[in-house]
Amino acid sequence: MTIAVDFDGTIAEDRYPKIGPEIPFATQTLRMLIQERHKLILWSVREGALLDEAVEWCRERGVEFYAINKDFPEEDENKNRHFSRKIKADIWIDDRNVGGLPDWGTIYHMIHDGKTYEQVMHEEMGKVVEKPKKKWWQL
Repeated sequence: MTIAVDFDGTIAEDRYPKIGPEIPFATQTLRMLIQERHKLILWSVREGALLDEAVEWCRERGVEFYAINKDFPEEDENKNRHFSRKIKADIWIDDRNVGGLPDWGTIYHMIHDGKTYEQVMHEEMGKVVEKPKKKWWQL
């Protein structure tokens, strides 16, 4: 699965243009996802030296991204007439998500087990969520 991950406010606390402290368990979770063969793309507003600093910060913590602000490492916006900065990913992890950023344990549980946020929350509260059955007129 291809997963796009924001940096500021998602992996590290938002102190842009500086790098804030790591959000608890962010890099540990990202390393686990990499070990499970997910392709992680760093998807950040950072550019130039600020982006390089964030990439190195992650690398020092054992997180190597498949690509950075691109769909794949070899992508060259200067050679592609149809280049789009929009990343093509299966999942986006971003602090600006509707409802905010879940904790990294929940994020891992959702991706690893293929569950929705709703399902994970119901499980934590002791309820199992089943999809409603279709009525005969909806078949």
